[in-house]
Amino acid sequence: MAKALNKTVKVCYPPGCKEVSEEIAKDELVRRLKLLARAFQDMGQDDNDQYAGLALMLATDFYLDHQNKDVRLLVACCIADVFRIFAPEAPYKDQDHLKEIFMFLIKQLRGLEDPEAPSFKRYFYLLENLAWVKSFNICIELDDNQEIFCSLFKLMFSIVSDKHSSKVKNFMLDMMTPLIAEADTVSQELLDVVLINIVEPQKSQNKHAYALAKDLLRRTSNAIEPYIQAFFNNTLMLGKTSESEVSDHLYDLIYELNQVSPNVLLAVLPQLEFKLKSNEEHERKHVTKLLAKMFSEPGSDLANQNKPLWYCFLGRFNDISTSVRIICCSFAQYFVLNHPELTKDILEQLKVRQHDPEETVRIEVINCVMNVAKKDFDFVNEEMMTFIKERTLDKKFKIRREGLLGLGQMYKQVMTKEPINPQHEKKVAWIKNKVFHAYYQNSNDDRLLVERIFNINLVPYMLPANVRMLRLLRLYCTLDDHAVKAFNELLKHRSSVRIQVMQLLEAIELHGQPNAPPLFPRLSGLARTLPEQQKPQEYLKKFSQKLRDDKRMRHLLKVVVHPECSCKKAEEAVKEILKKIGCNPGQANYMYNLVKSLLERIAPVMIDAVAMEKLVNHVNETLTGLGENMEGIHNAAEKSVKLLLALSYAYPHHFRTAEVFEKFLTFLNHDDDTVSDITQQIITNTGSNLQRMHPDIYSSLVPVLVRTAKMGNPKQTKHAIRCISVVCKKKEPILAQVFEYVKKNLDPESANYITSIVALGHIAKLCPEEFATDMKSIVSRIIVKDLLMQDRTQCVETTESWYSDHLVSEETQAKVQAMKLLVRWLQGLKSNQNNSGTSTLRLLYTVIIHEGDLMEHGRINKPELARLRLQAGCCMLKLAEETCYSDIIPCEQFQALALLINDSCYHVRVKFALKLHKGLLNMRLPLEFMSIFSLAANDPLKERQRQLKQFLNVNIQKRRDYLKQNPAARNRMFAILPDYILPYTVHLLAHDPDFKTFQQTDALKNIKDCLWFVMDPLTGRSEDYNYAFFRRMIENMKQTKDAQCPEDDDMNKKLYAVCDVALGLMNTKTTNITLKDNNTEPVLPAKLFTKPDKSYANTKSYLPKDFNFDGPRRKGVQALIDGPPRTGYGSKPDPTTTEIIVESPGPVVNPHPKVPRIKRGPLRLKKEEETGKENDGDSNESDSLEKNCGDSDKSSSPEVAKKSTRSSSQDKNCDESQSSSEHTSRGGRGVKPGTKQTRLDDFKVKLSPAKRGKDSVKKSLVNGTNKRTAKAGEGDSSESAKHSRKRHGSSEEDVPSKRTRGATSEDVESQRNTRAADTKKSKGTKDKNGGGGKSYNCDISETDSVSQEGSVSTPGGASPRKRKTTSPSSQPTAQVKRSRLTRSNLKTPDSDQEIVPSPTPSAEPQKTLQTKKQETVAKKTNVRNVRRAKPMSNGTSDGEDTAETDSPSSPPRRVAALARAVQTVGGEDAEGGVRRKTRSRKK
Repeated sequence: MAKALNKTVKVCYPPGCKEVSEEIAKDELVRRLKLLARAFQDMGQDDNDQYAGLALMLATDFYLDHQNKDVRLLVACCIADVFRIFAPEAPYKDQDHLKEIFMFLIKQLRGLEDPEAPSFKRYFYLLENLAWVKSFNICIELDDNQEIFCSLFKLMFSIVSDKHSSKVKNFMLDMMTPLIAEADTVSQELLDVVLINIVEPQKSQNKHAYALAKDLLRRTSNAIEPYIQAFFNNTLMLGKTSESEVSDHLYDLIYELNQVSPNVLLAVLPQLEFKLKSNEEHERKHVTKLLAKMFSEPGSDLANQNKPLWYCFLGRFNDISTSVRIICCSFAQYFVLNHPELTKDILEQLKVRQHDPEETVRIEVINCVMNVAKKDFDFVNEEMMTFIKERTLDKKFKIRREGLLGLGQMYKQVMTKEPINPQHEKKVAWIKNKVFHAYYQNSNDDRLLVERIFNINLVPYMLPANVRMLRLLRLYCTLDDHAVKAFNELLKHRSSVRIQVMQLLEAIELHGQPNAPPLFPRLSGLARTLPEQQKPQEYLKKFSQKLRDDKRMRHLLKVVVHPECSCKKAEEAVKEILKKIGCNPGQANYMYNLVKSLLERIAPVMIDAVAMEKLVNHVNETLTGLGENMEGIHNAAEKSVKLLLALSYAYPHHFRTAEVFEKFLTFLNHDDDTVSDITQQIITNTGSNLQRMHPDIYSSLVPVLVRTAKMGNPKQTKHAIRCISVVCKKKEPILAQVFEYVKKNLDPESANYITSIVALGHIAKLCPEEFATDMKSIVSRIIVKDLLMQDRTQCVETTESWYSDHLVSEETQAKVQAMKLLVRWLQGLKSNQNNSGTSTLRLLYTVIIHEGDLMEHGRINKPELARLRLQAGCCMLKLAEETCYSDIIPCEQFQALALLINDSCYHVRVKFALKLHKGLLNMRLPLEFMSIFSLAANDPLKERQRQLKQFLNVNIQKRRDYLKQNPAARNRMFAILPDYILPYTVHLLAHDPDFKTFQQTDALKNIKDCLWFVMDPLTGRSEDYNYAFFRRMIENMKQTKDAQCPEDDDMNKKLYAVCDVALGLMNTKTTNITLKDNNTEPVLPAKLFTKPDKSYANTKSYLPKDFNFDGPRRKGVQALIDGPPRTGYGSKPDPTTTEIIVESPGPVVNPHPKVPRIKRGPLRLKKEEETGKENDGDSNESDSLEKNCGDSDKSSSPEVAKKSTRSSSQDKNCDESQSSSEHTSRGGRGVKPGTKQTRLDDFKVKLSPAKRGKDSVKKSLVNGTNKRTAKAGEGDSSESAKHSRKRHGSSEEDVPSKRTRGATSEDVESQRNTRAADTKKSKGTKDKNGGGGKSYNCDISETDSVSQEGSVSTPGGASPRKRKTTSPSSQPTAQVKRSRLTRSNLKTPDSDQEIVPSPTPSAEPQKTLQTKKQETVAKKTNVRNVRRAKPMSNGTSDGEDTAETDSPSSPPRRVAALARAVQTVGGEDAEGGVRRKTRSRKK
């Protein structure tokens, strides 16, 4: 561009305009330029070429760069008019000159920024002129036009504001639109200038620029689409890096473009489907969020237009990334609200996500439904409500809390609107039941949450008293039965906590005084009512200290728990207490939360005396039929009175006004007997001060109660007599009046016959001394002889075992009440004077054993017999709750009573079990009655078994918790500790009527199930299970006799057999053996067992030889390590299992329990023998079997013969012999079936014996029994080898051998002597691998190790392996945790008897070598199989500072130890004589 005008150019001025030049003064220049601008403004486009020189002059540097802004503005207006006048050919030809001119014009347009400026009109004219003429289109032909356009667009977006009129904005758009629509290209820089204004942060910072950009994009959508598409192709698909400012906001940009002009993205959206399936989580996350917003926008039709993309988006609900699934769930609410047609697809995904493994996703599903309900409850359907309903049962409390709070808010939202929408009310009708059902959770968190929802949402405590009580009444009357029970329990818990706080306040005030109540137990009891995560024990101590120091706070807390505290006072006191505690925002204040939770439970913000009076009025209206709000509620009258009854237990002090008791008098005269009956119970709970406070009402009440007691139905009579005893200070005269009346009606023909029996029973219980003489006469003469021992009515025959109450004959009803009368009479006496208790128990026992027909006349049908024997059993249970009567119940009566849980009638079983559970749960029944649950294993219904198992678990845990919470109770450990039910259970099962002889296999199997039914919950938790304590208890029982019939040998053998079953179950079923230091000697009930005889050990097994135990099922890594489970003694191993035969003392451990099937033959065996591989797994089995029979006697040392004898039945030949071998231990145990009878002394190191007699056979103790002697007679070795080869080729013929369990008296004596010698010699001996008395050793490890004397087998084969009684003189054996493999049973060709190779005697020099090697193996295989726990005096563990035997971290350590053991044994095969036979069995 020329810096100045060429002098050859002629300048012409319009008429009336003066010359302008550089020499003119500024003000004059402005005046002349104004005239010139006016002239150009009025000038048309015809014949104006003479002004080209003037146009060029105005575009010189002097004017473009002039210091005065007015000069520049006027020049700009003139140049703009020049473009208009000379259009379409401007007088400026040089491109650089044009660029400078347009940049000058852009700068002048900045004056549009302030519409209130004086010169704004001229700036507006400039804008209008440029936009109208499209002057900037000239720049399209310029090479660097994008720089001009970018400057112009940036200026427009920066100056636009709310001060500009729509006209100005339209001119801006008119000026910019052609630059995109008509341009040959749009640069990325220009695209960025436009797009950056529709994404954050510019979108929020300059909303007018955002609107301008949106309008520009809409106008240029067709022209700009290919450039936008190319931009997204490069960034999304090709992954090219871009310097674009919007490259970091791609997904936001797509969303905004979809909002502005969806057509622009027609080619871009399909690309997002690939991004949804990207391997990069952040990409999937951004694309999912983008599409969720686009699909869910109101009015969006994208889901219908792009179905593949929609279905791909739905797939992200199942994304592996939690954050992606959360995004999908969080946007689901907008689909429901904005697109009902897509709701079905969305709910299908949410249905799956509500079970998501991540709790944050499940919470998001709840939040989604809640947000929909808040915005528009009409969109909430039944399926969405179900999502929250199911989450209220979530395993995580945080999710249960969100679900319950959400339901509570929904209920409040619907029920507080006036008028209530009937459809919405129907939707939320189930919520109140669901909320109260959560109160059945054991967690204090759940219970506090339900109480909070009840106060805030279900019945808002802020409502006026009248409305609040009406809401409460309607709520209670519409609850289901389970919710009603929960509501009643809620009131009881609140009342209980309130009493505990009152006791705490009392202890604080008396602190430091003599005989002050202890503070710590009260703090502990209160802490158990609060959530554990709030650290209640710690912060309650601090709170109690605050109460002790702050009198004002203590006074406020007294006000809250005072019986006469009103709702308003309680609310004010709670606020002040919390204010004193203080809570800093943003900080976790545990004490504040704890005190708040406590005050929520005890503060009577819902119920006070005023509210109770309002409630009674509402109930009165309901009973009289005047309550409009109770219409449509079934049985509203009875339910409303039951609400008052529930409140009377928790808030009896609020029933104190005369108006309330006057209403109660009207309730007593109500036509419905149930209403009057419940009212009597209410008065019983609340009327203790009625005689003093309201004497007029008292005088009106007593005659009504007396009349009801005389002539009411049995229930009314019972409650009337109880009410009289509470209300009347002098009850004896009034009860005497009733007594005299009902005594005259003890006639079967009287209409009040049954009522009279009931009345007599309750009067005898309440006033035992006043009517003692008369009652004894009535009981013996009328109740027993004339009623119970007579059958006057011939019942109608029926095949049913039970029928409804209304079908029961009056005589049977009278007999039932008569038995109850006997119990109540004895409860009043509280002593067995004149043997009244003994006689009554004998009578009830007779009813039970005669199946309900006391006199056996045969005139009573089955349903009524069932009721009579059930009532007899329940009466015995009730009497057993009294110590004076439980002590005199004979064993025979207890055993007959226990069999009711196996009654043929289902209803008898159910009702008896419920009564038993109730008595045990209240800890009123003695511990021995818990053993009755063992017979529940016989119930034919699995559901009943599960329920009774739950009853048993609850009772066991209740007693364990009681011992922890009450240290003083440990002095009565034998009467409380659940472990002590085992002796009662053993004795009860030993007297099972189906158990005829101790060798009866079928009966023993049943007893095994019954025993395990009780032992399973006792041994299930490692912190509670003490193996040594249980074992010692059972051993002690085997050293006693049955106290019930001590001279009956058959009975004692049955008792010992049951003990053996218990031992077997301990060794085969229990999966967590924990040795605990325990010096407590188990106490056996003297009523059942004689004093143990410690002079001998009853080691004989009384179980049949074919009796098996099933081991526990192992899972996971444990199963892989331990291999296939064994099913019992002599059981057949799983096919394709590894079989290992140990012929030397070293324990052999196989890290791979299962091996592939390999076809083996003589050539293979021969080849492997020649190569001498250490771990070939195949030795010549036939050779090992050939010598088994012939060398049996040679393998026995002479020293053994002196200690043991042969069984006469096994002297003849090898075909009849059986060997005794230890079986592989079951998974998860350190003790196996086949170990010795365990005593504390057995937990020390034991050594193998010296050489013994040549012809003797060693014996071992198996579960406290004598192991079988292994006999070997003369046999054909070649025939044995032939059979062995046949078996080796066809493994299907292998059949597990059966074990014999017999033992002679000589065997027992031999074992006793050996055990005594071992005990003497083993004193002071310590285990090299872990200390004496602390872990299992020889008695466990003998399974896989033998004594050194027989460690070398003969060249031709192996002699039968035999167990020898260990002694301190021999070398220590390896301590082994448990075998990791299974061992099959070898049999002789002609019998099923088991033969296991045992070592033969060796020379003395090799003994030393073997001893050293065995000690080496012991050190390397010392895998711990027990864990230690801190003991308690009762023999149980507190569970602290212990590690589980099979903890998650143990398998690698155990596998490593096994691998080392394998390497050790593998290296010693040649010298140590370890030979392993591996056979694969065909399936």
